[in-house]
Amino acid sequence: MRKIITAVFSGLLSLAMSGSFANAQTVLRLSTQVAAPHPFIDVAEYFKAEVEKRSKGLLQVKLFPNASLGKDPAVINELKLGTVDLMISSTNNAAKQLKEIQIFDLYYIFPDYDLFKKVVAPTSPVSKKIESIAVQRKLGFRFLSLFGSGTRNLANAAGPVKTVADVKGLKMRVPPNKVIAQIWQAFGTVPVTVAWPELYAAIQTGVAQSLEATLSGYNGSKLYEVAPNLALTHHSINGSYLAISEITFQKLSPENRKLLQDVAAEAGLIGTQKGIDADENLAGQLAAKHGVKVTKPDVSGFIKIVQPMHDQFAKDIGATELLKMIRDTK
Repeated sequence: MRKIITAVFSGLLSLAMSGSFANAQTVLRLSTQVAAPHPFIDVAEYFKAEVEKRSKGLLQVKLFPNASLGKDPAVINELKLGTVDLMISSTNNAAKQLKEIQIFDLYYIFPDYDLFKKVVAPTSPVSKKIESIAVQRKLGFRFLSLFGSGTRNLANAAGPVKTVADVKGLKMRVPPNKVIAQIWQAFGTVPVTVAWPELYAAIQTGVAQSLEATLSGYNGSKLYEVAPNLALTHHSINGSYLAISEITFQKLSPENRKLLQDVAAEAGLIGTQKGIDADENLAGQLAAKHGVKVTKPDVSGFIKIVQPMHDQFAKDIGATELLKMIRDTK
């Protein structure tokens, strides 16, 4: 009898650990560093609503914006442990885990959104390659979707920027990303690594003088208060992702895995479009409402410096194949 009870208990425990209780409600914790309004929040809210609707409430998504669960490097570690289930962030924040994803950080690599959309589509060679690398290397998380969240532009506390010569010597805030730091160094700035939640204070206290961000990030974090000079350099389309803990993913049924992947792909399209909307409207709104001084600099100097660096940077991060895939995308 004891053997029978033990066997039954073991079977139930195994079933629970595998996530196969189809009728049990599962709560998924989703983290992001930013606060509304921001495309990441639009992605998160759509993802939450559709997952809960399509799972008939069996899957619940709890949102934790504004770095309430910690900064991205810590959250990525939580993903690996399965204590955080999902996160939305910029690709530059995953560079330590997957160096090839820095391909999105090569400035002026995408001439327009049309090419970018094709590159990050779920069925594109680039998306499939990045997904396969993450799984093969057992990173502890996988990408449910890649998307964009607006172009990144330069904001400055020291004065207006009209050409690349105007950034020389500035203390430039960069994320913990070697490629981005090297690019800004090549532009003549002095890169300073600062985490996004600490950026406002860093500019305010003079630790950094300049920053680069999407218009949504610049607006949502009120960075116009400390860096009121905005130069529309459009130097990159912000590569972004929605990722899931591998532990969480493996606990889900095949049906629920597909549900999350499908909804994530849809949410990514919304994020990209919200970024486009911000690019078209936010600069004017910031100027009118907050007195931001907006310039449209001559970017030819920036391009002249960075474009010859693309191949070497791609080689350095092991992304030569990905760079070719992007260039071959029609």
